[in-house]
Amino acid sequence: MTQSILEPQNVVAAGAATTRDEAIREAGALLVTAGAVKQEYVDSMFVRENSVSTYMGNFLAIPHGTNDAKESIVRSALSLVRYAEPIDWDGQPVKFAVGIAGLNNEHLEILSKIAIVFSDEDEVQKLIDAGSQDDIFALLEEVNAE
Repeated sequence: MTQSILEPQNVVAAGAATTRDEAIREAGALLVTAGAVKQEYVDSMFVRENSVSTYMGNFLAIPHGTNDAKESIVRSALSLVRYAEPIDWDGQPVKFAVGIAGLNNEHLEILSKIAIVFSDEDEVQKLIDAGSQDDIFALLEEVNAE
């Protein structure tokens, strides 16, 4: 049985961060705790962010590491942290930070699924309105489908 890319414990309904860097750290720490990446990967998320913003539109940012950090990925995984108050992400409002770690380009497929969900404003509103971690996970569980 392969592990799911997005697991319920990697979904946080009410993130604590108030800045971009805190949000990157929060999303990254979930990936570390899940055993998906080593701490070096989180460090590389900052390197990536400082060279190119991972803000995607519709309140979504997708912090992820650099290609050089691939050795610090143990397995593919996602984390999702929701923020009630938008975080200023290089001048853009972010309510969802989705941390991404992908082995063997597995994350590209995941990324496209996340992008599809977040390109639909009705779906984004459902995620904003979702009451709990479980509700958010249920809305996103399809990203795990093969």
